[in-house]
Amino acid sequence: MRQITVIEHLLIHQKASPMATGRFTRLLNELILAAKIISREVNKAGLVDVLGFTGETNVQGEQVQKLDDYANRVIIHRMQRAGVLCAMASEENADLIEIPDKFDTGDYILIFDPLDGSSNIDVNVSIGTIFSIFKRKNSTQSVTLSDVLQKGAQQVAAGYFIYGSSTMMVYTTGNGVHGFTLDPSVGEFLLSHPDIKIPEQGKIYSVNESYWHYWDEKTREVVSYFKSPQNERGRPYSLRYIGSLVADFHRNLLYGGIFMYPADKKDPKKPSGKLRLLCEANPMALIVEHAGGMAIDGRRRILDIEPQELHQRVPLFIGSKKDVQKVAEIFGK
Repeated sequence: MRQITVIEHLLIHQKASPMATGRFTRLLNELILAAKIISREVNKAGLVDVLGFTGETNVQGEQVQKLDDYANRVIIHRMQRAGVLCAMASEENADLIEIPDKFDTGDYILIFDPLDGSSNIDVNVSIGTIFSIFKRKNSTQSVTLSDVLQKGAQQVAAGYFIYGSSTMMVYTTGNGVHGFTLDPSVGEFLLSHPDIKIPEQGKIYSVNESYWHYWDEKTREVVSYFKSPQNERGRPYSLRYIGSLVADFHRNLLYGGIFMYPADKKDPKKPSGKLRLLCEANPMALIVEHAGGMAIDGRRRILDIEPQELHQRVPLFIGSKKDVQKVAEIFGK
């Protein structure tokens, strides 16, 4: 059977995908190349001096892993030269990343988390790159923060690369969710998971239960529901938690289940939780909705939230539709 690459797949479906323009294809090509370079470094991380911390902290106040910093620099370097972006935003950078005047620009905006789950790097657990793509609101003026602070529903594409036992790319342009696996022998991402659909109800819940004492009563009720044999399934859900959003989300997308990162009182500086709306919650929400699932912050649809700042944080409940609906029901009491 002939294998289909990401770009071939995009071109085949271009009539149904208004984003499949030549400029969008170039954007995706450059992003894929950056992911291949990052994947290569991840795979040999134990052999070279890329593990551990740089000694710096990012805008979130977190220590920057060496591989985090490398992935961030690779993506910025490649995408600044793509000729199709007007700006970028990274989890690792406090402000908008502008395109230097010496490079061509376009109307697309790329928001990304260069290496999600980086706390797991040293123990060889799956990590990933998350990306979100918008089009600027007004192409006749200089790009501003308001061009970036768009609702997630306005994304034109979103996806992630997961670096695990194999390297995969999962993405959507609004025409289904499709997964591609990197074949290192030919250096191409080949279609391996066409038209992914998340099961309507799952068997897995993913949450860091060590934060139990920092949660409010509604959140505790939600988690207790999934642990209880008296839930709608009639038996407890299995707890599976890796601590890497990409890895936990990817497993639940394929098998069914719910990932939860609620707000907590552990850190007064982060009253809305840990995950970032623009570079983590929004792209995953777009993916899960096009796969038949849901994503909420407890009450609101993630894709309807109007962002107020670049590094805004939100609680996240994402996964199988019936499971997320149950969360909304409990929070709505």
